Amino acid sequence: MLRYGFALGVVLLLAGCQTTHEQMLNQGYPPAYADGFQDGCSSGRQAAAMMAGDFRKNVPRYLQDRQYESGWDDGFRQCQAMQRSEEQREYHERFWDDRDREWQQEKDRDAARAYRRN
Repeated sequence: MLRYGFALGVVLLLAGCQTTHEQMLNQGYPPAYADGFQDGCSSGRQAAAMMAGDFRKNVPRYLQDRQYESGWDDGFRQCQAMQRSEEQREYHERFWDDRDREWQQEKDRDAARAYRRN
């Protein structure tokens, strides 16, 4: 039984190491869509972070292959939004004033006391 649990754990660990591209293919997405999503996602993260780097887009394929185009557009939008959200979260954590944090903690303690009384 222990051996089966270990094998299952290894399989789940390896599945977690799949790239998004591999996961999409395993879920039945067309290869062209997965290719476009991968390229668009990379470009979307770079655009959101305003990083210098390679903007990945196979323009001839984008213009001729509707699945690649759709995947690229979806990947760009989703990953750009995720990158922006992550940056906003990091900004908030880094620059949230200590006084605001202390005020929030005091407010939470007061609320907890009030709820305990009931």
